[in-house]
Amino acid sequence: MYDPAKPLVVQSDHSLLLEADHPEFESARDLLSRFAELVASPEHVHTYRITRLSLWNASESGVGADEILAGLARLSKFPVPENVQFEIRDAMQRYGRLTLVRDAQGRLALFAADPLVLREVRGHERVKALLGEMAGDKSCRVPDENRGLLKQQLLRVGYPVRDLAGHAKGAPLAIELLGETRSGKELTLRPYQQRAVDAFWAQGRAEGGSGVVVLPCGAGKTLVGIATMQKAQASTLILCTSTLAVRQWIAEILDKTSLTAEEVGEYTGDRKEVRPVTVSTYHIISRQDRAHLSLFSAQDWGLIVYDEVHLLPAPVFRVTAGIQARRRLGLTATLLREDGHEGDVFSLIGPKKFDAPWKELEAQGWIAAARCTEVRIPMSAATRERYAAADEREQFRIAAENPDKTPAVQELVQEHVQAGDRILVIGRYLSQLRQLSEALSAPLVTGETPQRQREKLFGEIRRGERQLLVVSNVANFSIDLPEVGVAIEVSGTFGSRQEEAQRLGRLLRPKADGREASFYALVTSGSAEQQFAALRQRFLTEQGYRYRIAAFSPKDPGFLDVAPVVDLAAERKRRAAQGGPDDA
Repeated sequence: MYDPAKPLVVQSDHSLLLEADHPEFESARDLLSRFAELVASPEHVHTYRITRLSLWNASESGVGADEILAGLARLSKFPVPENVQFEIRDAMQRYGRLTLVRDAQGRLALFAADPLVLREVRGHERVKALLGEMAGDKSCRVPDENRGLLKQQLLRVGYPVRDLAGHAKGAPLAIELLGETRSGKELTLRPYQQRAVDAFWAQGRAEGGSGVVVLPCGAGKTLVGIATMQKAQASTLILCTSTLAVRQWIAEILDKTSLTAEEVGEYTGDRKEVRPVTVSTYHIISRQDRAHLSLFSAQDWGLIVYDEVHLLPAPVFRVTAGIQARRRLGLTATLLREDGHEGDVFSLIGPKKFDAPWKELEAQGWIAAARCTEVRIPMSAATRERYAAADEREQFRIAAENPDKTPAVQELVQEHVQAGDRILVIGRYLSQLRQLSEALSAPLVTGETPQRQREKLFGEIRRGERQLLVVSNVANFSIDLPEVGVAIEVSGTFGSRQEEAQRLGRLLRPKADGREASFYALVTSGSAEQQFAALRQRFLTEQGYRYRIAAFSPKDPGFLDVAPVVDLAAERKRRAAQGGPDDA
């Protein structure tokens, strides 16, 4: 039963071990990414884990237990453990065994095809507290105000409910997509964008109208949102990560639709406009201020769009739990949340409706190809002495702010400026960024930079009037800089996979000349930062990106040692072919 020629080992703890050098690696990775989460991606073996949430998202996306088990059996060296087979079938059968529906009188009810399932969930005190009286042995009433909270609790007890209770239409609003944008460009939805819109609406079926669309940065999530608005033909509330993102959404809506400036409002710290389409930020909604929270009830919204839904803060989750009758669209490049609240996104915004692999869109030319390089910087004797004497958290910062990163950044910037590229130097620590701004004679954009100045600087690099900016975490999300082709990451937030993905995403809009994007992650070798860097890279590795390794020697300023730049998998194959040691 053992087949050493296959690439996968399925273990009884629901972990999956995939050989990175196997000829079937890419096809196996594409299959696993549909129903499992990448946990670790060292050079030789990638580790995935199957979770109930990953299986429930797969189920909603149309992947069945038979398809998963057949794929695992085809790829696995050993027979798939029986307990794993049972858990996959059990988890996927649980999705949809409970449904929220409307009865003939329009009242909300929880329905179970099996009365024993309903009896089981009513045995959980937190679930029972949200339910009303029984309406037969298979259903019970649900107060409308408990719709979201009930879905949260049912997910936590292992029974994700399918919400078929429908949504309010909202105040009608005529919205048309223009065949030609006001800026003079032809406007047509790309095939995957149209599939995303159709998947959200579920072709008009009852389960349509709530859920998450996952697309890479640069793949046109905003246009998917606008096309969804056009389908809704109703007043819409859009929530974003920043004021700059708000204004980008408004500009896109006015450029691509029939809506006028009088119909689209900005609700931020600068303006408080409530209009048929209103665009606001998570920050202002999250303030403990009834006036701002009332924005959710300020209009009869037919659709609420959550941009970068993976960043949804707790106060907005709480409000969203109470507005389940509104259609809800989440847009994101990754469903990963470092706080572990993916289940709340699933239950309150909706399950994943559509997901397009990054490398698939790259192969089709919809997003730019990208070359990822981890540049390892040694520590000087003085830095290593400070590092050795520090506690664990301080060690990370000392490594992140390694002063020997500066000459490496200068060398990379010089190389790409000469090539005509537009460049972002991006990091977490303001003291480090200020020093780099001075060393590079480049403007610095942080959260303290006035909004008008941010827009001016971003506009200059967008138009090609400037080649280089130093930016803080404010540039992680929703910044539209289509011709920026180089990002140099000097520091980050520990092992944040979503941050790494978002930073690479700044580069992925296709370039006018078709050139490849370059993403550099500068890491202090032999430090805690190097360990966290491996964690940060997991999501992008799952999408098919490979980090090549480079070293920089500060002893010879201005010299980037390119000899150690290696595709590790290719190098191991080369050595094996030559009969050399497999120690790349």
